[in-house]
Amino acid sequence: MNEKLDTAGRDLPNFASEIRALVGKDKKLPPVNEWHPEREGEIDIRIAKDGSWFYRGDKMERQSIVTLFSGILRKDGDDYFLVTPVEKMKISVDDAPFVVCMVDVEGVGENQKIHFSTNTGDVITLSSKHSLDVQYNQKNEPMPYVIVRGGLKALISRKVYYELAELVVNPDEESVDKFGVWSEGEFFVLSN
Repeated sequence: MNEKLDTAGRDLPNFASEIRALVGKDKKLPPVNEWHPEREGEIDIRIAKDGSWFYRGDKMERQSIVTLFSGILRKDGDDYFLVTPVEKMKISVDDAPFVVCMVDVEGVGENQKIHFSTNTGDVITLSSKHSLDVQYNQKNEPMPYVIVRGGLKALISRKVYYELAELVVNPDEESVDKFGVWSEGEFFVLSN
């Protein structure tokens, strides 16, 4: 894969080194929402519906680079950008930029906590801050998403959705068509 970035004027390894310096050794996410660089452009990076990243049509095989880039991802309106203090590069995203690939449940019933892990290493707990949003496609199939950070969503994979289905309860005897899961003391509707 040719790793030159036409619009950025740098190659991926150098760009990644700069991002590593921003993130630091403790791997905290950089404050991308506070950065408003004057230099803007577009870069031929696409995130597919399955969470795979592509550069110029070729799949980015190095997970460390994908994880690094995901840390500087920002959503402004309907558009997605890789943002550093000096530049803001628009990328394309087919659906959601992340995919939930693993679920871990702690506790039971109303006291349980549901933890999600994404394909890029984010770990979040289903809560009011990381809420659930179930949409439906043209075939009326559920497409569940969870907020990861800064308006960025993760599509919950089919495997994880089926695991969540095993935790489904109906908290309201009066309403026989509202089903969901508890996490962090809140009820999240999975289907109705």
